[in-house]
Amino acid sequence: MKHIEIIMPQVKACTAQACGFNKDMGCHARAITVGDENNPGCDTFFAVPDISAHAKSVGRVSGVGACKVADCKFNDDYECMADEIIVGFNNTKASCQTYVHQ
Repeated sequence: MKHIEIIMPQVKACTAQACGFNKDMGCHARAITVGDENNPGCDTFFAVPDISAHAKSVGRVSGVGACKVADCKFNDDYECMADEIIVGFNNTKASCQTYVHQ
């Protein structure tokens, strides 16, 4: 498999412990996608019923591959320009807590 290296903001922490990519309060997906036109939800979040089914690759730390929330001050051409982000729960949905309306 060929690999590419991309500079992207790191997901510093994630409190969505029911997500399949979450292990020890960290996101271990290769990259996440944030939001839609109006909400900074984590589009990569998926609930797993069994905690033992969580991410096995804890050596990998996730980054933000794309951000579709155009009104965020960190969004530049649908890419996140924050140094790092935190994902947490906003009501009942996993969301980017670093989102700031511009």
